[in-house]
Amino acid sequence: MAVAARPAVPRFAHPNYLRGQEAVESKLLAGMKTRFKILLAAAAVCVIAAGAYRPARDYWKKRNQPKWQTEEVIKGRIQHVVNSTGTVKPVLSIHVGAVVSGPVKQLFKDFNEEVKADEKLALIDPQLYTAAKDRDEANLRVREAECLRAEAQLAQARNDYKRALQLYEENHDYISQAELDQLKFGQQSLEAQLAMAEAARDQAQASLNNSQTNLDYTTIKSPVDGIIIDRKIDEGQALAASFQTPELFIVAPDLRKKMHIYATVDESEIGNVRKAQKEGQAVHFTVSAHPDDLFTGKIEEIRLSSTEVQSVVMYPVIVAAPNPDMKLLPGMTAEISFSIEERKDVLKIPNAALRFYPEEKFVRPEDQKLLKGEQWATEEKDEPDAVLSAEEKAEARRKRNRRTVWVVDGDFLRAIEVELGLSDSKYSELVQGKIKLGDKLVTGIEPKK
Repeated sequence: MAVAARPAVPRFAHPNYLRGQEAVESKLLAGMKTRFKILLAAAAVCVIAAGAYRPARDYWKKRNQPKWQTEEVIKGRIQHVVNSTGTVKPVLSIHVGAVVSGPVKQLFKDFNEEVKADEKLALIDPQLYTAAKDRDEANLRVREAECLRAEAQLAQARNDYKRALQLYEENHDYISQAELDQLKFGQQSLEAQLAMAEAARDQAQASLNNSQTNLDYTTIKSPVDGIIIDRKIDEGQALAASFQTPELFIVAPDLRKKMHIYATVDESEIGNVRKAQKEGQAVHFTVSAHPDDLFTGKIEEIRLSSTEVQSVVMYPVIVAAPNPDMKLLPGMTAEISFSIEERKDVLKIPNAALRFYPEEKFVRPEDQKLLKGEQWATEEKDEPDAVLSAEEKAEARRKRNRRTVWVVDGDFLRAIEVELGLSDSKYSELVQGKIKLGDKLVTGIEPKK
């Protein structure tokens, strides 16, 4: 039995074809959705990035922006001082020595004891000098006896000549002229012998005085009222004063009244110190033994006997200071400040702000040229002194008071030109410049943490 043939179906109407087409369309649709999601996400990222760019930029700019160290302009007193070091010494140190030789038999005074004028300090063994005195006293008595004998013989000769002369005048026959002359010249001879005896007596007296003086020198006495600051002998020590006077004691008078501080000032500042001396400015100093005490003195003398120390000419300056409490002792080292000039109630600029020079990138454009000029001046500051004339050097030194300080102006630093006056260790006086009290001047950059 014959089977009837199925009618032909179109390919696009075939079920398998349709299922394939649906799968393809589904894949295309899924791909489009994926791309749309990607584009949508990218757009969202772009929107987010665009929104976060400015804050991020500002953050990084702020992060890289330096944090400036600043210090305020204040008002107060400013004082120009010249600093130096010195040594405390007594106003007068008297070195007591020995004129005679011999062993030291006894000491009456010791270190740091107060003594009065003519008070005994030590005794040198006086035996030899006592013996010499006794010998000269005996010799003097002999010479005095010879004088008495010569006087007696002369008196007898005078009487004999007087009687002979009387007889000769009454009668020439009783005595001859020759006998009379013999008596006359005998009298003159005895007068000469008396003169010799008196000279010998005076010589013996001088020898006795010398022996007495040497005996007195065996007792060492203080020449002044004072304090013994050094003793250089011990009991039993032998002294030989034949070639050089041995030094026994050092006595310092008036230690409680006044002490001297010997300081040295270099030639660049000695003019200011002389000015302070004329104006009667006070001198302040400290010593290590009493770090909490501030001592005050005055300039007593500026000596002309200069010395050269490592090619620097130094002048000695003597400062006088009272010492009622005996806190200042000989040999102490004093840290001295000579007050040269003082100003009160002035604007004070921190010296740290004067030493600060920023980098060019931190300075606003209109001030960069000024910064370059200042940098050149600091780099070449030693060169002009070698080539400029004396007049030009003086003018350059006067211009050194014109400086530049920096203040924060937005993201940059702005320069302010100032003219300075007196300076101390921390501040300088503002003479002229567009700065007011409380302004903050840049002194440096804070280190990053």
